[in-house]
Amino acid sequence: MWLIADYEAVTLFSLKLSLATSSGGKTLLVPTPYALKMALLDAACRTLGTDEAEKRWPELRDLRVALRPAESAVVTNLFQKVLRPRRNPAGEGDSDTGPFQKTIGYREYVQMVGALGIALGWEETNRHEWIADLLLNVNYLGKRGGFVQLLAPPAYADDLPPDFVEATGDPKQFTINGTLQVLDDCTSSLTFDKANVYSGEKVRIGKERVTRNIILPYQLRRSSKSFSFYVHSDT
Repeated sequence: MWLIADYEAVTLFSLKLSLATSSGGKTLLVPTPYALKMALLDAACRTLGTDEAEKRWPELRDLRVALRPAESAVVTNLFQKVLRPRRNPAGEGDSDTGPFQKTIGYREYVQMVGALGIALGWEETNRHEWIADLLLNVNYLGKRGGFVQLLAPPAYADDLPPDFVEATGDPKQFTINGTLQVLDDCTSSLTFDKANVYSGEKVRIGKERVTRNIILPYQLRRSSKSFSFYVHSDT
């Protein structure tokens, strides 16, 4: 059984690779299964309460995720001023004092043109209306502030539509018209306490959080030092 929802990005999207540093890193073109499941967990905590969210976390964690990218995507590349916690005390005469130090960071932001399709799958044939309710309460994906708007109520399907790319499994073959993306996902060892950012427990890459190589149907149509323009291969 698959539950499909279409979202429109109403602000710029940004989500770095899980291995990227805080001062740099290219953005992904779509949200990862890990980011989607964290968004669903956040919605569950807000609407169902933390106790009920903890009970239902294994079902959310083990969901299959498939994506239908937007028709096109424009990535803006830039450097911006950022503040980061100061490691050493400021020296005498330094222009910037206080707990933060001024520096620059490389950032990328994606403008999606068209709807982003998200499909969630599970083995049983019964419908999970509570997951559909959680999709109604997802209002941003990726970096905080990357707001999205649900275009229509989520719909059920017995089979995954052919224009979706499953993101919870490695591709069986590489298409020349595709773009490689390294997306991350949860493993069965990711407990609720580790998923809870307030618990203090660490999520280890390669253990509770794994990466998957996915081929998106995007072609690089045009690029420069300041932007990259991707178009869906079928358009």
